[in-house]
Amino acid sequence: SCTEQEKTSLLQFLAGLSPKSGLLELWQNATACCMWEGITCGTDGMVVDVSLASRSLQGHISPSLGNLTRLLSLNLSNNLLSGELPQELVSSGSITAIDVSSNRLEGELHDSPLFDVIDLSYNQFNGNIPPELGSCSMLRVLKVGHNNLSGTLPDELFNATSLDIPESIGHLKRLQELHLNHNLMSGQLPSTLTNCTNLTTIDLKSNNFSGELAKVNFSKLPNLKTLDLMSNTFSGTIPESIYSCMNLTALRLSSNKFHGQLGEGLGNLKFLSFLSLGNNNLTNITNALQILGSSKNLTTLLIAHNFMYEDMPDDGIIKGFENLQVFALNSCSLSGEIPRWLSKLTNLGVLVLHDNQLTGSIPDWISSLNFLVFLKISNNSLIGEILTALMQMPMLRSKEATTHLDPRDFQLPIYLEIGMLQAIWGLNLSSNLLSGDIPQSICDLTSLQVLDLSSNNLTGTIPSALNHLHFLSEFNISNNELQGPIPVGGQISTFQSSSFDGNSRLCGPVLNRCGASVEQLPFPSSLQTDGA
Repeated sequence: SCTEQEKTSLLQFLAGLSPKSGLLELWQNATACCMWEGITCGTDGMVVDVSLASRSLQGHISPSLGNLTRLLSLNLSNNLLSGELPQELVSSGSITAIDVSSNRLEGELHDSPLFDVIDLSYNQFNGNIPPELGSCSMLRVLKVGHNNLSGTLPDELFNATSLDIPESIGHLKRLQELHLNHNLMSGQLPSTLTNCTNLTTIDLKSNNFSGELAKVNFSKLPNLKTLDLMSNTFSGTIPESIYSCMNLTALRLSSNKFHGQLGEGLGNLKFLSFLSLGNNNLTNITNALQILGSSKNLTTLLIAHNFMYEDMPDDGIIKGFENLQVFALNSCSLSGEIPRWLSKLTNLGVLVLHDNQLTGSIPDWISSLNFLVFLKISNNSLIGEILTALMQMPMLRSKEATTHLDPRDFQLPIYLEIGMLQAIWGLNLSSNLLSGDIPQSICDLTSLQVLDLSSNNLTGTIPSALNHLHFLSEFNISNNELQGPIPVGGQISTFQSSSFDGNSRLCGPVLNRCGASVEQLPFPSSLQTDGA
Protein backbone atom coordinates (compact mmCIF):
# COMPACT_ATOMS: atom_id res chain seq x y z
CA SER A 1 0.00 0.00 0.00
CA CYS A 2 1.04 3.61 -0.39
CA THR A 3 2.27 5.52 2.64
CA GLU A 4 -0.09 7.25 5.06
CA GLN A 5 0.97 10.66 3.71
CA GLU A 6 0.25 9.59 0.14
CA LYS A 7 -3.13 8.17 1.17
CA THR A 8 -4.02 11.39 2.99
CA SER A 9 -3.15 13.49 -0.08
CA LEU A 10 -5.36 11.33 -2.31
CA LEU A 11 -8.28 11.50 0.14
CA GLN A 12 -7.97 15.31 0.26
CA PHE A 13 -8.17 15.31 -3.56
CA LEU A 14 -11.26 13.09 -3.30
CA ALA A 15 -12.83 15.48 -0.80
CA GLY A 16 -12.65 18.32 -3.32
CA LEU A 17 -14.75 16.38 -5.82
CA SER A 18 -18.50 16.25 -6.05
CA PRO A 19 -20.13 13.08 -4.65
CA LYS A 20 -21.65 12.68 -8.09
CA SER A 21 -18.21 11.73 -9.41
CA GLY A 22 -18.60 8.16 -8.20
CA LEU A 23 -14.89 7.92 -7.38
CA LEU A 24 -15.54 7.58 -3.64
CA GLU A 25 -17.37 4.31 -4.15
CA LEU A 26 -14.60 2.93 -6.36
CA TRP A 27 -11.84 3.79 -3.90
CA GLN A 28 -13.71 2.46 -0.84
CA ASN A 29 -13.74 -1.05 -2.33
CA ALA A 30 -9.95 -1.38 -1.87
CA THR A 31 -8.18 -0.67 1.41
CA ALA A 32 -4.69 -0.45 -0.15
CA CYS A 33 -4.56 2.92 -1.91
CA CYS A 34 -2.11 1.57 -4.52
CA MET A 35 -5.02 -0.62 -5.63
CA TRP A 36 -7.40 2.31 -6.06
CA GLU A 37 -8.86 2.97 -9.49
CA GLY A 38 -6.50 5.13 -11.58
CA ILE A 39 -3.62 5.03 -9.09
CA THR A 40 -0.23 3.48 -9.89
CA CYS A 41 2.56 3.12 -7.33
CA GLY A 42 6.23 2.35 -7.60
CA THR A 43 7.98 -0.51 -5.80
CA ASP A 44 8.49 1.76 -2.79
CA GLY A 45 4.76 2.37 -2.36
CA MET A 46 4.93 5.94 -3.63
CA VAL A 47 2.31 7.13 -6.14
CA VAL A 48 3.86 7.71 -9.57
CA ASP A 49 0.78 8.03 -11.79
CA VAL A 50 -2.74 9.37 -11.40
CA SER A 51 -4.83 8.62 -14.48
CA LEU A 52 -8.51 9.53 -14.15
CA ALA A 53 -9.46 10.69 -17.62
CA SER A 54 -13.10 10.58 -18.78
CA ARG A 55 -14.53 9.79 -15.34
CA SER A 56 -17.16 12.56 -15.26
CA LEU A 57 -15.30 14.10 -12.34
CA GLN A 58 -16.78 17.35 -10.98
CA GLY A 59 -15.47 19.77 -8.43
CA HIS A 60 -12.03 21.28 -7.89
CA ILE A 61 -8.50 19.94 -8.17
CA SER A 62 -7.05 19.86 -4.67
CA PRO A 63 -3.59 21.34 -4.05
CA SER A 64 -2.89 18.15 -2.07
CA LEU A 65 -1.87 16.36 -5.27
CA GLY A 66 1.26 18.50 -5.12
CA ASN A 67 2.24 16.55 -1.99
CA LEU A 68 2.67 13.34 -4.00
CA THR A 69 6.44 13.76 -4.12
CA ARG A 70 7.09 10.95 -6.64
CA LEU A 71 4.20 11.72 -8.98
CA LEU A 72 5.40 11.66 -12.59
CA SER A 73 2.19 11.80 -14.63
CA LEU A 74 -1.23 13.33 -13.98
CA ASN A 75 -4.13 12.86 -16.42
CA LEU A 76 -7.46 14.43 -15.47
CA SER A 77 -8.57 15.19 -19.02
CA ASN A 78 -12.10 15.08 -20.40
CA ASN A 79 -13.91 15.68 -17.12
CA LEU A 80 -16.06 18.47 -15.66
CA LEU A 81 -13.50 19.95 -13.28
CA SER A 82 -13.65 23.68 -12.55
CA GLY A 83 -11.73 26.28 -10.60
CA GLU A 84 -8.03 27.03 -10.96
CA LEU A 85 -5.10 24.72 -11.57
CA PRO A 86 -3.29 24.75 -8.19
CA GLN A 87 0.11 26.41 -8.11
CA GLU A 88 1.32 23.59 -5.82
CA LEU A 89 0.65 21.15 -8.63
CA VAL A 90 2.35 22.95 -11.50
CA SER A 91 5.40 23.76 -9.38
CA SER A 92 5.85 20.12 -8.36
CA GLY A 93 9.43 19.00 -8.61
CA SER A 94 8.55 15.53 -9.91
CA ILE A 95 5.73 15.77 -12.47
CA THR A 96 6.88 15.47 -16.08
CA ALA A 97 3.49 15.17 -17.82
CA ILE A 98 0.21 16.85 -16.99
CA ASP A 99 -3.01 16.65 -19.01
CA VAL A 100 -6.04 18.54 -17.75
CA SER A 101 -7.50 19.29 -21.18
CA SER A 102 -11.24 19.38 -21.88
CA ASN A 103 -12.42 20.58 -18.49
CA ARG A 104 -13.83 23.87 -17.17
CA LEU A 105 -10.69 25.16 -15.53
CA GLU A 106 -10.09 28.90 -15.40
CA GLY A 107 -7.71 31.49 -14.02
CA GLU A 108 -4.26 32.47 -15.24
CA LEU A 109 -1.54 30.06 -16.27
CA HIS A 110 1.49 29.51 -14.08
CA ASP A 111 5.01 28.65 -15.10
CA SER A 112 6.15 25.06 -14.62
CA PRO A 113 9.81 24.16 -14.03
CA LEU A 114 9.99 20.50 -15.04
CA PHE A 115 6.97 19.38 -17.12
CA ASP A 116 7.78 17.28 -20.20
CA VAL A 117 4.20 17.41 -21.58
CA ILE A 118 1.64 20.12 -20.73
CA ASP A 119 -1.88 19.91 -22.13
CA LEU A 120 -4.20 22.64 -20.88
CA SER A 121 -6.34 22.90 -23.99
CA TYR A 122 -10.15 23.15 -24.09
CA ASN A 123 -10.57 25.00 -20.81
CA GLN A 124 -11.31 28.60 -19.82
CA PHE A 125 -7.83 29.84 -18.90
CA ASN A 126 -7.20 33.53 -19.42
CA GLY A 127 -4.30 35.95 -19.32
CA ASN A 128 -0.95 35.54 -21.04
CA ILE A 129 1.25 32.51 -21.70
CA PRO A 130 3.97 32.74 -18.99
CA PRO A 131 7.41 33.58 -20.47
CA GLU A 132 8.90 31.33 -17.80
CA LEU A 133 7.71 28.29 -19.76
CA GLY A 134 10.70 28.89 -22.00
CA SER A 135 12.97 27.74 -19.19
CA CYS A 136 11.45 24.25 -19.29
CA SER A 137 14.40 22.56 -20.95
CA MET A 138 12.55 19.21 -21.17
CA LEU A 139 9.32 20.63 -22.58
CA ARG A 140 8.34 18.60 -25.66
CA VAL A 141 4.59 19.24 -25.96
CA LEU A 142 2.71 22.40 -25.04
CA LYS A 143 -1.01 22.54 -25.79
CA VAL A 144 -3.01 25.57 -24.63
CA GLY A 145 -5.46 25.88 -27.51
CA HIS A 146 -9.18 26.62 -27.14
CA ASN A 147 -8.93 28.86 -24.07
CA ASN A 148 -9.35 32.60 -23.48
CA LEU A 149 -5.66 33.45 -23.56
CA SER A 150 -4.57 36.88 -24.75
CA GLY A 151 -1.41 38.80 -25.50
CA THR A 152 1.51 37.89 -27.72
CA LEU A 153 3.41 34.62 -27.89
CA PRO A 154 6.45 35.22 -25.62
CA ASP A 155 9.85 35.04 -27.32
CA GLU A 156 11.16 33.11 -24.33
CA LEU A 157 8.94 30.19 -25.28
CA PHE A 158 11.31 29.35 -28.12
CA ASN A 159 14.06 28.68 -25.59
CA ALA A 160 12.24 25.42 -24.89
CA THR A 161 14.31 23.68 -27.53
CA SER A 162 12.75 20.20 -27.21
CA LEU A 163 9.24 21.16 -28.41
CA ASP A 164 7.94 18.97 -31.27
CA ILE A 165 5.59 19.98 -34.10
CA PRO A 166 2.00 18.87 -33.32
CA GLU A 167 -0.50 17.58 -35.86
CA SER A 168 -2.66 20.59 -35.01
CA ILE A 169 -0.26 22.87 -36.90
CA GLY A 170 -2.50 22.20 -39.87
CA HIS A 171 -5.09 24.51 -38.33
CA LEU A 172 -2.86 27.52 -39.06
CA LYS A 173 -4.46 28.14 -42.42
CA ARG A 174 -2.97 31.62 -42.84
CA LEU A 175 0.59 30.70 -41.78
CA GLN A 176 3.12 32.00 -44.31
CA GLU A 177 6.52 31.44 -42.68
CA LEU A 178 7.63 28.65 -40.32
CA HIS A 179 11.06 29.14 -38.72
CA LEU A 180 12.00 26.48 -36.14
CA ASN A 181 15.68 26.10 -37.04
CA HIS A 182 18.55 25.37 -34.64
CA ASN A 183 16.64 23.54 -31.93
CA LEU A 184 16.50 19.97 -30.62
CA MET A 185 13.15 19.14 -32.19
CA SER A 186 12.60 15.52 -33.20
CA GLY A 187 10.06 13.13 -34.65
CA GLN A 188 8.48 13.14 -38.10
CA LEU A 189 6.93 16.06 -39.88
CA PRO A 190 3.14 15.88 -39.50
CA SER A 191 1.30 15.33 -42.76
CA THR A 192 -1.12 18.07 -41.69
CA LEU A 193 1.61 20.62 -42.42
CA THR A 194 0.35 20.63 -45.99
CA ASN A 195 -2.95 22.11 -44.79
CA CYS A 196 -1.01 25.37 -44.35
CA THR A 197 -1.43 26.16 -48.02
CA ASN A 198 -0.18 29.76 -47.70
CA LEU A 199 3.31 28.73 -46.59
CA THR A 200 6.11 30.45 -48.50
CA THR A 201 9.02 29.48 -46.19
CA ILE A 202 9.76 26.33 -44.18
CA ASP A 203 13.03 26.51 -42.23
CA LEU A 204 13.64 23.48 -39.99
CA LYS A 205 17.43 23.17 -40.37
CA SER A 206 19.67 21.94 -37.56
CA ASN A 207 17.20 19.81 -35.61
CA ASN A 208 16.73 16.07 -35.08
CA PHE A 209 13.75 15.45 -37.37
CA SER A 210 13.65 11.99 -38.94
CA GLY A 211 11.53 9.69 -41.07
CA GLU A 212 10.61 9.88 -44.74
CA LEU A 213 9.52 13.17 -46.26
CA ALA A 214 7.23 11.28 -48.63
CA LYS A 215 4.56 11.39 -45.92
CA VAL A 216 4.25 15.13 -46.52
CA ASN A 217 2.52 16.02 -49.78
CA PHE A 218 4.39 19.17 -50.82
CA SER A 219 2.28 19.47 -53.97
CA LYS A 220 -0.37 21.08 -51.75
CA LEU A 221 1.97 23.99 -51.00
CA PRO A 222 1.86 25.92 -54.28
CA ASN A 223 3.24 29.12 -52.74
CA LEU A 224 6.37 27.56 -51.22
CA LYS A 225 9.53 29.43 -52.21
CA THR A 226 12.09 28.29 -49.61
CA LEU A 227 12.45 24.80 -48.11
CA ASP A 228 15.43 24.39 -45.79
CA LEU A 229 15.75 21.01 -44.01
CA MET A 230 19.54 20.92 -43.70
CA SER A 231 21.18 18.97 -40.84
CA ASN A 232 18.45 16.59 -39.74
CA THR A 233 18.15 12.81 -40.17
CA PHE A 234 15.47 12.55 -42.85
CA SER A 235 15.76 9.33 -44.86
CA GLY A 236 14.35 7.66 -47.94
CA THR A 237 14.30 9.22 -51.39
CA ILE A 238 13.64 12.87 -52.12
CA PRO A 239 9.83 12.96 -52.58
CA GLU A 240 8.53 13.70 -56.04
CA SER A 241 5.92 16.02 -54.56
CA ILE A 242 8.63 18.63 -53.88
CA TYR A 243 9.06 18.94 -57.63
CA SER A 244 5.46 20.18 -57.84
CA CYS A 245 6.33 23.36 -55.91
CA MET A 246 6.72 25.36 -59.08
CA ASN A 247 7.56 28.62 -57.26
CA LEU A 248 10.46 27.11 -55.31
CA THR A 249 13.58 29.28 -55.52
CA ALA A 250 15.73 27.74 -52.74
CA LEU A 251 15.90 24.07 -51.74
CA ARG A 252 18.37 22.78 -49.16
CA LEU A 253 18.26 19.11 -48.09
CA SER A 254 21.95 18.71 -47.27
CA SER A 255 23.31 16.69 -44.33
CA ASN A 256 20.51 14.15 -44.09
CA LYS A 257 20.23 10.48 -45.08
CA PHE A 258 18.52 10.71 -48.46
CA HIS A 259 19.47 8.09 -51.03
CA GLY A 260 18.75 7.12 -54.60
CA GLN A 261 18.69 9.19 -57.77
CA LEU A 262 17.24 12.61 -58.43
CA GLY A 263 13.85 12.61 -60.11
CA GLU A 264 13.29 14.06 -63.57
CA GLY A 265 10.78 16.49 -62.09
CA LEU A 266 13.53 18.49 -60.42
CA GLY A 267 14.34 19.98 -63.80
CA ASN A 268 10.83 21.47 -63.92
CA LEU A 269 11.58 23.97 -61.16
CA LYS A 270 12.17 26.89 -63.50
CA PHE A 271 12.64 29.45 -60.72
CA LEU A 272 15.08 27.37 -58.68
CA SER A 273 18.18 29.45 -57.95
CA PHE A 274 19.75 27.73 -54.92
CA LEU A 275 20.08 23.94 -54.56
CA SER A 276 22.04 22.18 -51.83
CA LEU A 277 21.91 18.37 -51.58
CA GLY A 278 25.36 17.75 -50.11
CA ASN A 279 26.27 15.09 -47.58
CA ASN A 280 23.64 12.49 -48.41
CA ASN A 281 23.83 9.12 -50.21
CA LEU A 282 22.68 10.14 -53.68
CA THR A 283 23.80 8.17 -56.75
CA ASN A 284 24.26 8.61 -60.52
CA ILE A 285 26.10 11.93 -60.91
CA THR A 286 25.63 11.92 -64.70
CA ASN A 287 21.84 11.63 -64.39
CA ALA A 288 21.78 14.34 -61.73
CA LEU A 289 23.71 16.88 -63.82
CA GLN A 290 21.70 16.13 -66.95
CA ILE A 291 18.48 16.83 -65.04
CA LEU A 292 19.77 19.97 -63.33
CA GLY A 293 21.15 21.41 -66.54
CA SER A 294 17.65 22.45 -67.55
CA SER A 295 17.27 24.67 -64.45
CA LYS A 296 18.15 27.90 -66.23
CA ASN A 297 18.02 30.11 -63.12
CA LEU A 298 20.31 27.93 -61.02
CA THR A 299 23.15 30.04 -59.57
CA THR A 300 24.26 27.88 -56.60
CA LEU A 301 24.68 24.10 -56.80
CA LEU A 302 26.14 22.26 -53.79
CA ILE A 303 26.10 18.47 -54.24
CA ALA A 304 29.29 17.39 -52.44
CA HIS A 305 29.62 14.19 -50.38
CA ASN A 306 27.46 12.10 -52.73
CA PHE A 307 27.97 9.87 -55.80
CA MET A 308 30.85 8.02 -54.11
CA TYR A 309 33.48 6.44 -56.38
CA GLU A 310 31.58 7.24 -59.58
CA ASP A 311 33.14 8.65 -62.76
CA MET A 312 33.17 12.34 -63.55
CA PRO A 313 30.73 12.78 -66.50
CA ASP A 314 32.40 12.94 -69.90
CA ASP A 315 32.55 16.00 -72.08
CA GLY A 316 29.66 16.54 -74.45
CA ILE A 317 26.91 14.99 -72.33
CA ILE A 318 26.48 17.79 -69.79
CA LYS A 319 24.78 20.97 -70.95
CA GLY A 320 23.21 24.02 -69.38
CA PHE A 321 24.23 25.78 -66.14
CA GLU A 322 24.76 29.06 -68.02
CA ASN A 323 24.04 31.14 -64.90
CA LEU A 324 25.83 28.97 -62.32
CA GLN A 325 28.05 30.98 -59.99
CA VAL A 326 28.86 28.50 -57.20
CA PHE A 327 29.53 24.80 -57.85
CA ALA A 328 30.69 22.36 -55.16
CA LEU A 329 31.31 18.72 -56.11
CA ASN A 330 33.96 17.84 -53.56
CA SER A 331 34.52 14.80 -51.33
CA CYS A 332 32.94 12.29 -53.72
CA SER A 333 36.07 10.26 -54.67
CA LEU A 334 35.16 10.85 -58.31
CA SER A 335 37.60 9.53 -60.91
CA GLY A 336 38.53 11.01 -64.27
CA GLU A 337 39.90 14.41 -65.25
CA ILE A 338 38.69 17.95 -64.65
CA PRO A 339 35.99 17.99 -67.37
CA ARG A 340 36.05 20.49 -70.18
CA TRP A 341 32.34 21.17 -69.90
CA LEU A 342 33.17 23.28 -66.84
CA SER A 343 34.81 25.78 -69.21
CA LYS A 344 31.34 26.63 -70.54
CA LEU A 345 30.20 27.86 -67.11
CA THR A 346 31.33 31.40 -67.89
CA ASN A 347 29.67 32.95 -64.81
CA LEU A 348 31.34 30.60 -62.35
CA GLY A 349 32.80 32.39 -59.32
CA VAL A 350 33.43 29.44 -56.98
CA LEU A 351 34.60 25.98 -58.06
CA VAL A 352 35.18 23.33 -55.38
CA LEU A 353 36.48 19.91 -56.48
CA HIS A 354 38.77 18.89 -53.65
CA ASP A 355 38.91 15.41 -52.06
CA ASN A 356 38.24 13.43 -55.23
CA GLN A 357 40.44 11.12 -57.31
CA LEU A 358 40.87 13.38 -60.32
CA THR A 359 43.92 12.82 -62.50
CA GLY A 360 45.64 14.62 -65.36
CA SER A 361 46.87 18.19 -65.33
CA ILE A 362 45.22 21.49 -64.48
CA PRO A 363 43.61 22.50 -67.80
CA ASP A 364 44.80 25.71 -69.41
CA TRP A 365 41.22 26.80 -70.12
CA ILE A 366 40.79 27.47 -66.40
CA SER A 367 42.01 31.02 -67.00
CA SER A 368 39.07 31.65 -69.33
CA LEU A 369 36.68 31.63 -66.36
CA ASN A 370 36.71 35.40 -66.03
CA PHE A 371 34.77 35.60 -62.77
CA LEU A 372 36.43 32.75 -60.85
CA VAL A 373 37.59 34.00 -57.44
CA PHE A 374 37.72 30.74 -55.49
CA LEU A 375 39.23 27.48 -56.71
CA LYS A 376 39.82 24.45 -54.50
CA ILE A 377 41.18 21.32 -56.19
CA SER A 378 43.33 19.99 -53.35
CA ASN A 379 43.65 16.32 -52.41
CA ASN A 380 43.38 14.86 -55.89
CA SER A 381 46.04 13.22 -58.08
CA LEU A 382 46.71 16.09 -60.45
CA ILE A 383 50.11 16.20 -62.14
CA GLY A 384 52.28 18.67 -64.04
CA GLU A 385 53.41 22.16 -63.19
CA ILE A 386 51.35 24.99 -61.77
CA LEU A 387 50.12 26.73 -64.89
CA THR A 388 51.21 30.29 -65.46
CA ALA A 389 47.81 30.69 -67.11
CA LEU A 390 46.23 29.91 -63.75
CA MET A 391 47.82 33.03 -62.37
CA GLN A 392 46.34 35.10 -65.18
CA MET A 393 42.73 34.55 -64.16
CA PRO A 394 41.19 38.03 -64.43
CA MET A 395 39.31 37.95 -61.18
CA LEU A 396 42.36 36.87 -59.19
CA ARG A 397 44.20 39.90 -60.52
CA SER A 398 41.35 42.40 -60.39
CA LYS A 399 40.64 44.60 -57.39
CA GLU A 400 36.94 44.42 -58.27
CA ALA A 401 36.58 40.68 -57.74
CA THR A 402 33.72 40.99 -55.27
CA THR A 403 31.42 42.94 -57.53
CA HIS A 404 30.25 39.83 -59.39
CA LEU A 405 29.94 37.41 -56.47
CA ASP A 406 28.33 38.75 -53.31
CA PRO A 407 27.25 36.29 -50.56
CA ARG A 408 24.28 38.54 -49.86
CA ASP A 409 22.89 37.62 -53.27
CA PHE A 410 22.52 33.94 -52.31
CA GLN A 411 19.03 32.66 -51.60
CA LEU A 412 20.39 30.91 -48.48
CA PRO A 413 23.70 31.43 -46.65
CA ILE A 414 26.20 28.69 -47.51
CA TYR A 415 27.98 28.42 -44.18
CA LEU A 416 28.86 24.84 -43.23
CA GLU A 417 29.02 23.99 -46.90
CA ILE A 418 31.93 25.94 -48.32
CA GLY A 419 32.71 27.99 -45.25
CA MET A 420 30.79 31.16 -46.11
CA LEU A 421 33.44 31.86 -48.75
CA GLN A 422 35.93 32.79 -46.03
CA ALA A 423 38.71 32.20 -48.56
CA ILE A 424 37.00 34.16 -51.30
CA TRP A 425 40.42 35.18 -52.62
CA GLY A 426 42.12 31.86 -52.05
CA LEU A 427 44.17 29.36 -54.01
CA ASN A 428 44.36 25.82 -52.66
CA LEU A 429 46.23 23.24 -54.75
CA SER A 430 47.44 21.08 -51.87
CA SER A 431 47.75 17.28 -51.78
CA ASN A 432 48.29 16.65 -55.48
CA LEU A 433 51.31 15.59 -57.53
CA LEU A 434 52.20 19.01 -58.92
CA SER A 435 55.85 19.61 -59.79
CA GLY A 436 58.17 22.40 -60.87
CA ASP A 437 58.80 25.82 -59.35
CA ILE A 438 56.35 28.11 -57.57
CA PRO A 439 55.38 30.44 -60.44
CA GLN A 440 56.63 34.00 -60.03
CA SER A 441 53.25 35.17 -61.31
CA ILE A 442 51.58 34.08 -58.03
CA CYS A 443 53.28 37.10 -56.51
CA ASP A 444 51.13 39.37 -58.68
CA LEU A 445 47.95 38.20 -56.95
CA THR A 446 48.23 41.02 -54.43
CA SER A 447 44.72 40.49 -52.99
CA LEU A 448 45.33 36.82 -52.18
CA GLN A 449 44.34 35.88 -48.63
CA VAL A 450 44.91 32.11 -48.71
CA LEU A 451 47.68 30.23 -50.51
CA ASP A 452 48.07 26.48 -49.91
CA LEU A 453 50.51 24.53 -52.08
CA SER A 454 51.37 21.90 -49.48
CA SER A 455 51.94 18.19 -50.10
CA ASN A 456 53.07 18.31 -53.73
CA ASN A 457 56.40 17.80 -55.49
CA LEU A 458 57.33 21.46 -55.93
CA THR A 459 61.03 22.31 -56.26
CA GLY A 460 63.19 25.41 -56.46
CA THR A 461 63.20 28.40 -54.11
CA ILE A 462 60.48 30.47 -52.52
CA PRO A 463 59.99 33.66 -54.60
CA SER A 464 60.91 36.65 -52.43
CA ALA A 465 58.16 38.64 -54.13
CA LEU A 466 55.60 36.61 -52.14
CA ASN A 467 56.22 39.24 -49.47
CA HIS A 468 54.12 41.54 -51.64
CA LEU A 469 51.01 39.55 -50.67
CA HIS A 470 50.16 41.86 -47.79
CA PHE A 471 46.67 40.43 -47.22
CA LEU A 472 47.84 36.84 -46.90
CA SER A 473 46.43 35.32 -43.69
CA GLU A 474 46.92 31.60 -44.45
CA PHE A 475 50.05 30.23 -46.10
CA ASN A 476 51.24 26.63 -46.43
CA ILE A 477 54.01 25.19 -48.63
CA SER A 478 54.90 22.27 -46.33
CA ASN A 479 55.80 18.79 -47.58
CA ASN A 480 57.40 19.68 -50.91
CA GLU A 481 61.03 19.64 -52.10
CA LEU A 482 61.75 23.36 -51.91
CA GLN A 483 65.18 24.67 -51.04
CA GLY A 484 67.06 27.82 -50.13
CA PRO A 485 66.33 30.62 -47.66
CA ILE A 486 62.87 31.65 -46.52
CA PRO A 487 62.36 35.31 -47.55
CA VAL A 488 62.70 37.64 -44.57
CA GLY A 489 61.53 41.15 -43.80
CA GLY A 490 57.98 40.69 -45.03
CA GLN A 491 54.71 38.78 -44.79
CA ILE A 492 56.14 35.29 -45.44
CA SER A 493 58.54 35.26 -42.49
CA THR A 494 55.65 35.90 -40.06
CA PHE A 495 54.12 32.43 -40.53
CA GLN A 496 54.89 29.55 -38.16
CA SER A 497 57.26 26.70 -38.93
CA SER A 498 54.34 24.37 -39.77
CA SER A 499 53.88 26.38 -42.99
CA PHE A 500 57.36 25.24 -44.14
CA ASP A 501 57.84 21.81 -42.54
CA GLY A 502 58.73 18.84 -44.72
CA ASN A 503 61.14 20.79 -46.95
CA SER A 504 64.49 19.59 -45.64
CA ARG A 505 66.55 21.96 -47.80
CA LEU A 506 64.78 25.15 -46.70
CA CYS A 507 66.55 27.37 -44.19
CA GLY A 508 65.53 30.36 -42.13
CA PRO A 509 65.05 31.60 -38.56
CA VAL A 510 61.56 30.10 -38.30
CA LEU A 511 63.07 26.62 -38.89
CA ASN A 512 66.06 27.22 -36.63
CA ARG A 513 68.28 26.59 -39.64
CA CYS A 514 69.47 30.11 -40.17
CA GLY A 515 73.21 29.73 -40.77
CA ALA A 516 73.32 26.54 -42.76
CA SER A 517 74.09 26.72 -46.42
CA VAL A 518 72.15 24.74 -48.97
CA GLU A 519 75.16 22.47 -49.59
CA GLN A 520 75.31 21.50 -45.91
CA LEU A 521 71.65 20.53 -45.75
CA PRO A 522 70.78 16.85 -46.31
CA PHE A 523 69.18 15.90 -49.61
CA PRO A 524 65.72 14.36 -49.43
CA SER A 525 65.68 10.63 -50.04
CA SER A 526 63.46 11.13 -53.09
CA LEU A 527 66.12 13.22 -54.78
CA GLN A 528 68.80 10.65 -53.96
CA THR A 529 66.68 7.96 -55.58
CA ASP A 530 66.48 10.07 -58.73
CA GLY A 531 70.28 10.30 -58.84
CA ALA A 532 70.38 13.98 -57.87
